[in-house]
Amino acid sequence: MDVPLNDELIQKIRAYALASEKPSRFAHSERVAETSRALCGRYGLDATRGYIAGLAHDICKDLGNDLICALAHHDGKPFSSTETENPSLLHGRAAAIKLRTDFGVSDPEILEAVACHTLGGTCMGPLAKVVYVADKIEPGRPQSTEAYRARLEALDLDTLCLTVLKENIEHLRTHGKTPAPESSAFLLSLENSLAHTVPNGGPTQ
Repeated sequence: MDVPLNDELIQKIRAYALASEKPSRFAHSERVAETSRALCGRYGLDATRGYIAGLAHDICKDLGNDLICALAHHDGKPFSSTETENPSLLHGRAAAIKLRTDFGVSDPEILEAVACHTLGGTCMGPLAKVVYVADKIEPGRPQSTEAYRARLEALDLDTLCLTVLKENIEHLRTHGKTPAPESSAFLLSLENSLAHTVPNGGPTQ
């Protein structure tokens, strides 16, 4: 049975994050949590789930690669070539395992959001998309001015996610890096989803 998603759980996760993350990363995690909570309010999702996922998303990022890999292995999924070449990218999957085993969180939406926040992926639910976006647009990010965030407010969730993902991919290419196949697949899935949605938000026939 899942633990209650309440302030006691939040304080336990916050204490672990404070102890295990670099100070700058902990500050980032708190901003992601706040941004996730605000986005959940905008899109009609559970704000507490958003806050918890945002707070926990990087709790394993400052662990060594060997420990990150050992934790991530417990989700039973194979490592992609991208993850094998850069094990630190597994920190989201590792964090999801730690949430489940150490904090008793079994809520599938929270675990998916934490596990998928780095590269994205196909078939992600709304909460996972919110945390993916929050990680990229929290106010500490260089491009994330008030004007920048205001321009995003009118977008539906999939369009927002696609916009932020495209910006991230362009940033990587500008710096001579190739986007991960997982991110490219995420891009295609969002484009296909939006292509089959009529302007009022309903699906086409």
